[in-house]
Order: sequence, then structure tokens, then C-alpha cells
Amino acid sequence: ERWPNIYIKSNRRCCGERKMRFDLDGLEVFFPYPSIYPEQYEYMLELKNALDAKGHCMLEMPTGTGKTVSLLSLITSYQYAHPETGKLVYCTRTVPEMSQTIEELKRVINHRNSLLSEEQVAKNPVLGVCLSARRNMCIHPKVMEASDREQVDVLCRRRTAPWVRMKANDEGNTNSSSAALCEFYEEYDRRGSDIPITSGIYNLEDMQQIGRENGWCPYFATRHVVKFASVIVYNYQYMLDPKVANMVSKELEKECIVVFDEAHNIDNVCIEALSVNFNRRSLEAAAANVSKLNRLINTEKEADQARLNAEYQALVEGLTASGAIDATAADVLGNPVLPDDILDEAVPGNIRKAQHFVKLLDIIIKHLKTRMRVQRVEKETPIAFLHNVQSTIGVESKPLRFAYSRLNSLLRTLRIVDLEEFTPICQVADFLTLVATPDYKNGFMIIIEPYDQRTPHFEDPIIQFACLDASLAIKPVLKRFQSVIITSGTLSPIDLYPKLLDLQPKVRRSLSMSIVRPCICPMIVTRGTDQTPVTSQFNARENKAVVRNYGALLIDLAKSIPDGIVCFFTSYQYMENVVTEWHEQGVLAEVLKHKLLFIETKDVVETTLALDNYRRACDCGRGAVFLSVARGKVSEGIDFDRHYGRCVVLYGIPFQYTKSHILLARLEYLRRTFKIREDEFLAFDALRQASQCVGRVIRSKVDYGIMIFADKRYNNQSKRSKLPPWITQFLEESNANLSTEEAVNVCKSFLKNIAQPLSSATISSSVQVSTLLTEEDLTKRAETMREARKARERSEQNSDDENEIAFKKMKKN
Repeated sequence: ERWPNIYIKSNRRCCGERKMRFDLDGLEVFFPYPSIYPEQYEYMLELKNALDAKGHCMLEMPTGTGKTVSLLSLITSYQYAHPETGKLVYCTRTVPEMSQTIEELKRVINHRNSLLSEEQVAKNPVLGVCLSARRNMCIHPKVMEASDREQVDVLCRRRTAPWVRMKANDEGNTNSSSAALCEFYEEYDRRGSDIPITSGIYNLEDMQQIGRENGWCPYFATRHVVKFASVIVYNYQYMLDPKVANMVSKELEKECIVVFDEAHNIDNVCIEALSVNFNRRSLEAAAANVSKLNRLINTEKEADQARLNAEYQALVEGLTASGAIDATAADVLGNPVLPDDILDEAVPGNIRKAQHFVKLLDIIIKHLKTRMRVQRVEKETPIAFLHNVQSTIGVESKPLRFAYSRLNSLLRTLRIVDLEEFTPICQVADFLTLVATPDYKNGFMIIIEPYDQRTPHFEDPIIQFACLDASLAIKPVLKRFQSVIITSGTLSPIDLYPKLLDLQPKVRRSLSMSIVRPCICPMIVTRGTDQTPVTSQFNARENKAVVRNYGALLIDLAKSIPDGIVCFFTSYQYMENVVTEWHEQGVLAEVLKHKLLFIETKDVVETTLALDNYRRACDCGRGAVFLSVARGKVSEGIDFDRHYGRCVVLYGIPFQYTKSHILLARLEYLRRTFKIREDEFLAFDALRQASQCVGRVIRSKVDYGIMIFADKRYNNQSKRSKLPPWITQFLEESNANLSTEEAVNVCKSFLKNIAQPLSSATISSSVQVSTLLTEEDLTKRAETMREARKARERSEQNSDDENEIAFKKMKKN
């Protein structure tokens, strides 16, 4: 890399021998690097303030400035200083992010242990684990051969379900090869709570290796270890989705510290967790599930009527007594959120008997099929839907409220292992429970459409139970735990999240990036060389001049910028239209003279292969251009650091599809409930997606890249103000209204300047003081803060004394 000596020097902090142990406002912090960025120090200080206040916080920190290690260092140090503090529950979006987090945690804890005495380490052990799906943790050779997650789950349940194991034991045959049991689960079950896991930090591979060495299942062992671990790292869904959280996170104590990392889309995750939709094919499959359940019930009557009678008696006692809401090794999916006051309530008599409940499901499915026969879009509230159900087919809401849990109980009673086969009927039962739950009267909308909006010429009716209020999913988390940290590199504008999540954070702040000189070069392209305004607005998408100018920009960038260039379009349809036009205009042929060209598609395998070849082209020096889509897989989970992304171009503003009926319903709800205007939310959502796209090319401070916002609308203050501070601080006013030709010249100038070494004077003055803080610097800061605190206390004491004297005088007079 052609990079200044100063950044090479600053990167040595990753491999320096001396690590840090410093005072942060009275808290001893163990930091596993020899120096710290100023924004990391400020980040940890704000985080400590939130933990001291026992409240929630929202923090935005620049991409590539060590957010994860700052979080882990501060919170684990806080746990060490305050033993009464609960677990750290660290929620991530992807498995790679989970692995990265656990590796940073290993570094933090190893550093702390190296500074403490053996007695102190033994007195304060730390156990950290990752929890993921069976597919990522299983070590059974036969199960691991399955190609997808659902098949892995099925094969696992066939070997670990209680009734499968009971049958094998009754037959007196526990040999796994003949009875099809899992020897790893059997060993785990035999050991119970005596699983020999010592303190330490374990990633997924570590748990798999320990499982192989000891002969027990790493998946179920980790679920057991979660109960007493100090740090837990897992996916968002394990905390936010009530169907999963009920099985995994229900035993966590109130004192836990919950972190949602990369939480810029947390409102969308919350909405998806409480939304259900199904089409005609799904209902046909659900009807087939009902027919099969009927056959199984009749078979069970003949073989073991006592088991059905036992289930009936248990349901009389309520959901809790029946075990319908508990998770076992069978791992039947958990129920949606149910109020505590109905968990011990008796299940309605008309659905206690299995055949009666299945008949009810059959009636409901037929009713839903009838409701699907619409000629235009219909919208109604859950209350209106329930009224229609009662008036049309005479079914009250109370039995529907228990539908998911009653189905759960029935699947257990019938000892069904292949749960994925019954996913359609589970979706219907999930829908019925959600729509009939009293807590969900507001914030939801039922939308019935005669066709998919993407294919309006084909009849494909769909029923959607859409959650409109993200706060409904996260509210139980905020209420249950004393400190929830929501953090990301792209939370701007941060003021809107508290409204969307109904959150009152104790701390809320966006941090900027400390620099020696600009390492990113953002710019806004508003027009082409022919002065035609460039934009992706709908009324300009057919304008060939706009497409031609976009193509000319890409050609000039391919000629001028080394290595990789990533381009983002607002949608697949727009990308296809532009690429087709570029092909006709000869743009693609011209680009291929300088770099290879790869395109993201909706097929995951094709996109993965394209990404792999793109990286190979960058590695060998040929260079490449990758065309992708905002809100797609590439924009969210793929990093283009170093030479893989020297420039990112965003063609247009990635607004949502504004004709979506769900989006329109949500916009109306936000305006009516939270006083958030439609245009305000749409701009907020589009700009956070734009920030996420351009942020793909900067993953550390030793990286550099160019960010091009190619749309005239970015020059509006209403749009620019919603970009994160770590981008706007580099956006010079002279680069906010460029033509395509001027933008290419700015790129050339930036690359030329960034390749020049800095003077020794700049190195000594900028790095030592501004961008890197050593332990000695932090000691001075701590002393200054202590003196300021004492001065403030003296001032407050003097003020109190003066007030007391004045009060005595007034009383005397």
C-alpha cells in the first residue's frame, strides 16, 4: 500500500508490547493496545455515564475506529469493578461479526489477566461463549452432511427428541447407530450440569473442538452454559424475536447489559420479528398440514388414547402447567408474546380436545382463503378483522389467542420431529395469536392484496399482518434490562431513533473522527459535463443524458482510480435498466478496457462467486468494478476495505418503494402516533442506507477511499444534514456541487496527496497529541478531571454555605 509513514506508525498500536491500564473517571479500564484514539476515550466515557446512571444509551462512532474493543474493554472493566453487574449480552447481525467480537473479547480478557495476580484472576473468572444455530455448531458427522439449516434442525430433532430417546430406552437399545440417537447429546445429557467448561473465552470453533474432545454436543452445552456465562454473544433474533427469545433468553437477569451492535436497522428488525404474511400457496400447504394432523390424531386415538387425555387434563390447568410454553430438547418453536396474566389461564374448552382444535384451524384457513378473493387492496385493524371473523364464522377471539401455544402442545403430544413440514400451519397459528392478543390492538395493520406489487399482472393474493411500530418488539427488552446500548457507525440522524423505539436514553451522542489529514474524500456530483442534472428521481430515469453522464463518470473513474471500485444503485430494476443502456451506449466495453466488471444478482450463490472473482481481480492488480444494490446483501454485510474499495459511487438516493401498502400504512402510523412526517422518515431511512453503502470502503484508520454521492439532491441541506458527522467533517463545501469532470479531478488530487509522506513536524505534533493517546496522556487527563471534580465540589459546597448564611439572615430579620 502506498500509504504515509505516519499511518504505518500508528498501526503499530495493534502489535505493541505495552498495553494500557488507565483511570477513566474513577474506573480502572483494561485496554489491550498501547494507545487509544480520542474518540474511543470519549465513547467509553459516555458509555460509563450510562452504566452509572443504570439507563439506556445510543452512541454513534465512526467506522473503523475500534468501537467493538472499546465496548468490550469498558463493560468488562465495569463488571470487574462492580461484581453486582449482570452479564454482558452482545447482539450481532451475522456469524462473522460474532466471531470478530469474540476474538476481541479474548484479547481484552487475556490482557487483563496478564496484569492481575493469579489470586485476582481466580477470584474474578470470565466465561464468554457464542451461541448460534445448530448448523454452525453441530459436530455429528451425519447431521453435518445436510445442505441447509432446516434439514440440520430436522436431523438433529430425529436424534434428540424426548420421545425418540424414550422409545430407544424402552426397547433397551441405546446404541446410536441402530437406535438413531446422537451420542454427543446422550453424553451431554448424562453429564448434566457437570460439563467441564472452565473460565475462558470460546468461539464457535472452540466449542466444537471441546465437544469433539469430550464427546458432548456443543450446541446444547452452550445453551446450558449461557445460564452462568459472564459474556454471551449471539444474534439479534435471540433477544428481539419473542418466538426465539422465549427459549434462549428468558432466564437472563435484570442487571444484564445488552448491546445491539451495528444497530442502524434495528427498527426494521423489530418490525420483521412481529410481522407475518402468507399467500395462497402457504394456505394450501397449511390445509394439507391440517389434514395430516387429523390423520395423526386418529392414529393416536387407536394406539395411545391416554396420551391425548393427559394433554387435555393438562390444558385445563393452563399453558404453564401443560408445558406448552416451555422449551425442551424437542425445541418446538416458542410462542409469540403473551401477557403474563393468561399464561396460567385455562385453555378455552372448545380447543382443548385435539380434534376440536384442528377443526377450528380448518375453519379459519377456509375463511382466510375466502378473504383472499379480493379485487383491490383491503386494509383493516386487528379489531376489525376479529369482528369480521366472529360475525362471519362465529369464532370468538379468545381461542385464537391460544392458537400458537395449543398447536405447540399438539405437536409435542403427537411427537412430531419434522417441524419444518408444519411451518405453514405454524405461520397461520402465529398470525391468529398475534391478531388476537389484546396488547397488539394498536400498531398493527392487516393488508390483503390481490397480487404481489412486483408482478401486478399475475394474480397472487397475499395476506400480511404488518407491524407498524418497532417499539412493540424492543419494549420488553428495554423494560426488562437496566442498560441497553444501541450503537453503530451510521445512526445519524440519531434524534429520530428514540421516537421510533419509544426510548428515553440517558446518553445520546454522535462522535466525529480524529485525523492527521483526511483519509476519506466525500463529494457530491450534481451534473454531467453537459450540465445535465444527474439524479435517480423517477421522472428522470428514462433520461438518456443522465444515464450517459453516469456512464462517463464510471469510465473516467476506472481510468484514474487503482484497484477496486464499488457502485451502488437504488434497486435491482434501476440497475438492470442502467446497465442495459450502458451496454447499448458502449460504456461497458470502455470500462472493460481498464477493469473487470462484476454484478450482484438476487441469487446468493452467483453473488458470492462474483465477489470472490472481484477480490481476485483486485489482488492480482487487474482491478475491478462491482455493481450492486443498496439494501442488498453486499451493502449490509460485505466489507471492501483496503484495495478492494478505493472508491464507492452511489447512483441516486436509495428511497424505499413508496407505493408499498405496508410502507404507506407505517408512514401514516408514524405521523399520527409519533408526529414524524412522511418525508422526514423517508429521507432518514434513505440516508442511513446511503451511509451504510459508502461506509463499506473504510474499515480502519489506516484505510483510505473516495465516496461519491451522484445525485443533485444530496446537495440539499435537508439531505446532507442527515449524514453521519464522520462523513460531513470531510465534505468540503467546494466538493458539494461538482460536475462529473470536476469530480474525477478531485479524485486524482486526493490520491496524489494521500500518497505523499507527512513531515516529521506533523508526525510529532498531530499523532502524539491529537490522534493517539498513550497511558501517560490518559493519566494526565484523569488528574485534570479529578481536579475539576474537586473544584466543582468546592464550588457547590461554598454555594450551599452561602445559601445557608443567607437563609439564617433572612430568618433572623
